[in-house]
This record gives sequence, structure tokens and C-alpha cells, in this order.
Amino acid sequence: MKDHLVSRQDANDHGDSNNLTFTVQWHASIAEVSKTEWDALAAPLHTPFLEWEWLHQLEASGSIQPQQGWVPAHLTLWHDTRLVAAAPLYAKTHSMGEFVFDFAWADVADQLGQEYYPKLVGMSPATPSVGYRFLVAEQLDLASTTRAMLQVIHQFCEENSLHSVSFLFADPEWAEVVAGAGFCAWEHQSYLWQNDGFNTFEDYLAAFTKNQRRNIRRERASVAEQRLRLDAVPAESAPDSWFSLMYDYYENTNEQFGPWAAKYLERPFFEGLKQSYRSRLLFVAAFEREARGSQAGHSLRTGLSRQTGRSPVALSFLVHKNDHLVGRYWGARRYFENLHFNACYYMPIEWAITNGIRTFDPGAGSPHKVRRGFRAVINRSLHHFYNPVLRSLMERNIDRINRHERRQAEELNSLLPLKPRDANET
Repeated sequence: MKDHLVSRQDANDHGDSNNLTFTVQWHASIAEVSKTEWDALAAPLHTPFLEWEWLHQLEASGSIQPQQGWVPAHLTLWHDTRLVAAAPLYAKTHSMGEFVFDFAWADVADQLGQEYYPKLVGMSPATPSVGYRFLVAEQLDLASTTRAMLQVIHQFCEENSLHSVSFLFADPEWAEVVAGAGFCAWEHQSYLWQNDGFNTFEDYLAAFTKNQRRNIRRERASVAEQRLRLDAVPAESAPDSWFSLMYDYYENTNEQFGPWAAKYLERPFFEGLKQSYRSRLLFVAAFEREARGSQAGHSLRTGLSRQTGRSPVALSFLVHKNDHLVGRYWGARRYFENLHFNACYYMPIEWAITNGIRTFDPGAGSPHKVRRGFRAVINRSLHHFYNPVLRSLMERNIDRINRHERRQAEELNSLLPLKPRDANET
């Protein structure tokens, strides 16, 4: 596949039912588009991961680039000289870094003698978080603009011999529009914590059964027993050194998983975010207690902890926007019992409650999240194969596949250790 894709659509005019004429442009880098104009479209969105700076750092850091099998092919629509719609898109020669595991479909294609790669993917790379959609100016009709952009994308894929187009972790409202335009909706299970009217961490604990409430308190207490202190520190107050240290811990975590690791990011990605993306970021930092009698445990900070002059022995790295929090990366200098649960779940939940966060996506991963009050929820990816054999195969089987995924989510939620809402356990 070529590092730079081509399209005859550049500078051609296209219209849609908004009764506007659009000029279509394709971009080999997000840097070709004005940050201010892109973010004017991204600002109303629920997700932070389609904002210019996040996408730019992925590319500028060398994490997401053609040499890694990601060829940026961002679509923009212009009315006169004004950017009115955009879509972050990538042509890919593999399925790594997507977290929508379509390897079975690729294997079936291979068995049938059909080509599967390259393909076009719409997502925030290496970011399994719900919210992908086209960025459309609020004065435009979302559905008709989306359909117009899909027509442009289909032509682009034909011109560049791309065998399919997929939109991953789609925004639920926008997914309805795309599914109605001939795309198959493939359902996947993920996790989400919701603030059910909690005002304090104790309110959150009160929702659990007596046994699980005791277990969580025991896991929280183990932090102090290991002479550790946890601080929630907004990145605006964090030392610059923490960004590079976060990469070290991210790398350490991935090394533990060998061939199943998910290491897609380079050090410059983390270091680049400290310049102009701090307002979206939160660290949870763990410090070893220095002297006998010094305080250990947990604290929420709006500024620096008195211990942040020292190097944390563990960090978790979260992203927030409006009332939504997303857990992304975590790592530690060495193993501490229960520290992962505290740094990645309990302290972020406490911070979320204090700061008016309504939902917390803890990231992809294991069913132990259910034990901490995260519900199994369904998200969708949207797929269109240009090969009629593969398209027919997915259309005939997707309902059965989706039913299985929904059953799995129901089974996980049946294990939630929550007491009935009218119970009065103490």
C-alpha cells in the first residue's frame, strides 16, 4: 500500500441536502488542518479523543505513521474557505491497535481466497473508547452530511483499492445513521461506571453488598499498609518529568504481557501532551512513605501533593472532558498488592465523584471490573465490505454474533455485587 493515498476528488465540488456546495480535501497528516478550525468541530463532542492535539501527537510522535501500518487519510469538507466537516481516517495493512478484533474475519477471507487488507478505518488510533463519529458543524444536518461523506469515502476506497471501511467505537447516535446507510453494526462488550447520584466515595461503597464493601475497604487499606500514598493530581499541576515517566511505566506494563501486549505509543507521544493538552489529563500517583510517622493513604489534590517532588513509584493516566472520564494507561516500578485497583479504579472514582463526573470508562480489559461496580455495556463498530462474498457473509451472521455478545454482557452484569436499591445493609 502506498504511503500517500490518492484521490481525484481533491478540489472537486460535492453537494448534499444541506443545499450547500462542499469542496472535498484529503490530508496525509492532521497537521495539514488548522487546529483551531478542527477543534471548533470537535468541541461539542462527548469524546476528547477526536480533538486535534490528541490525534496530532499520535502522528507527530511516530506512534501512528505509515511505517507502522497506519496511513493517515483524513477527510475534510469545506464551504467556501470554512471547514464544515471532517473525519479522522487511516488506511491500514493490519488490525493491530484497533481493539475490535476482526482477525476471524481476516482469516475467513484468507480461507476463501479473498483479499482483506488494506482497509480504511475510522477511529482514534489505539484508543478503545466510545465516541467516534464524523465532525460536522452544528448548523449542518448530521444525517445528510454523513451520507454525503460516506459517498466520498466509498469513491476514495475504490480509487485506492481499499477492501473495506470500518468505524470503530462509534458514537451511539451517529451509529444509527451509518447503519442505515448500508453498514453492518457489530456489537462489542465494554465497561462503564455511572455516577448513580453519589456525593461521596462512601455513597459509592454503600451501593455494594456487605461482603464486597468490606473487600473494597480492605483493598483500599492495603495501600497504607504497604507504606504508600496515592494522590490524584491534575496534569496542569504535575511535574514535566511525569510525562516521560508515564511512558516508562506504560512500557513496563506491556512487557509483562509478552506477545499479548498492546504497546503502540512512543515516548514523544506522552512528552508532547505536556505542552498543550494538560487540561484534559489526570494522574493518579503512588509514593512510597519516606519517614516513620508520615501520612499514608489517599488524597484528592487540586494542586501538587507535598510529595510530588519525589518520583512516583506508580502512575495511572486518565483523560477527561466535561462529565466523562476515561482510564488509558498505568504502570509501576514494581509490584504492589492491590495498587492497580486503587490507582485505576478507586481513586479515579473518588476524583470523579468530587468533580461532577457522570461516567467513567476504565478501558478495555478483564471482568474483574464488574467486582468494582463497572457494568458491562454494548458498543458498536460499523463495517462495509466491498467484496460481495465477505459482505454477504457478515450480513448473514452478524445477528447471531451480536446476540452472543449481548448474552455475555448480561451474564457479566448478573455478577455485579450490588445490593438491591431498597436494601438497608450496614
